[in-house]
Amino acid sequence: MQVDTTITAQRLLPKVRRLFEASGQKILTIERTWDPANGTPVFTVEGRYTSRGWTEWTQGFQFGAALLQFDATGDEQFLKIGIEKTLEVMATHVSHVGVHDHGFNNVSTYGNIWRLLREGKLPANEWLNHFCELALKVSGAVQAARWTEARRTPTESVGSAGYIYSFNGPHSLFADTMRSLRALAVAHQLGHVLMGERDRRISLLGRLIQHAETNAQFNVYFGDGRDSYDVRGRVAHESLFNVSDGNYRAASSQQGYSPFTTWTRGHAWCVCGYPEELEFLETVPDAHLAEHGGRAAVQEMLLKSALAVANFYLEQTPLDGIPYWDTGAPGLAKMGNYLQRPAEPDNPHEPVDSSAAAIAAQGLLRLGNYLKQHGDAQRGERYRAAALTVANTLFDAPYLSEDPEHQGLLLHSVYHRPNGWDHVPSGKHVPLGESSMWGDYHARELALLIQREAEGGAYPVFFNPEAGR
Repeated sequence: MQVDTTITAQRLLPKVRRLFEASGQKILTIERTWDPANGTPVFTVEGRYTSRGWTEWTQGFQFGAALLQFDATGDEQFLKIGIEKTLEVMATHVSHVGVHDHGFNNVSTYGNIWRLLREGKLPANEWLNHFCELALKVSGAVQAARWTEARRTPTESVGSAGYIYSFNGPHSLFADTMRSLRALAVAHQLGHVLMGERDRRISLLGRLIQHAETNAQFNVYFGDGRDSYDVRGRVAHESLFNVSDGNYRAASSQQGYSPFTTWTRGHAWCVCGYPEELEFLETVPDAHLAEHGGRAAVQEMLLKSALAVANFYLEQTPLDGIPYWDTGAPGLAKMGNYLQRPAEPDNPHEPVDSSAAAIAAQGLLRLGNYLKQHGDAQRGERYRAAALTVANTLFDAPYLSEDPEHQGLLLHSVYHRPNGWDHVPSGKHVPLGESSMWGDYHARELALLIQREAEGGAYPVFFNPEAGR
């Protein structure tokens, strides 16, 4: 991509405000028209949100969006929606033992309420604070209980590696879960542990670190020749393990084109997740890290992974910062030198995925801020500029939806291309023009980050948010 180093958060503020103007109307429209009996809204078809049964992983984005809208605008009708709907319908997500998505559903709702209380943006409410903290503790522990012990190498013992397994089953490690680790991080910060058999206390911090390390070893590639497709920074959506002996077996992909190409939204979860865990690491005392290899080792692992995936994004994304849905999608071969021009949502070969851009841009911004705080201003500014370049594209046509009849906020999002779940308009050959709950939510989260910076507000983090006052 072509990084524009002249863009600043202040320069983007008019686009951010326009985004939140459009956002509020869309949240209210969904609230008025959505029938909860239909399940959870997932993505739009011809501009109307619809449901698609796979796992219930998007409802937290629905109500978290209202909380972000309140945060950005101060409009209390959205706070009312966010709090009331969280209390009314999110409890089953806290105890949901069947998904790897707790960091999406519960941190986006209970976590946002808790953050707003801690930042002083809500009046002090001891009951609500304790209620959200309890939900976050339970959510982090339930997420950590989805655990498979594995081996780093065939000669090491079972348990030298381990991971939170995906909804696919105990054999399956998804790259997506790097962003969902925030559930374990918040719960650990709140002093919680997972209680196992014979009252064994299982560290949520330990499982977070081990999952991040296992994901780095098997899903993230570093260009060291592990196979014929080892390009530094690319990400396999899924790694498969033999649960009988703990050995790694193969790369796989549920939503990408192949195990040996990079599905860009799965990649984006890593671009976002690793920097966020670096931010979390800043709040963890050295004593907590000593039994997990020490601060230096954990920081090196997280930073190495964050840099690798961030650089791949910069190298493998079109000029304006919006990726196609998979870097190896077969139709790209028909598009000529597509990386040397802006992405083209309306093309006959392969769809773009704006949701991947919104997720990755937040990660690039957090990584840039982290590097600047640690004395690496030159690299930090480059990643920050890349994030703002992406935001500059996303927060305008043809990606920002300002049509009041369209319920989506961020257009040209893709859900599951291999399964054919995405809407292809009449006369077109690929999906375009539709939105997703995760894309809309992460566009708002990115916009809030930029707005806070432009207006001199506190840096919005879920980890120790009082430090940002």
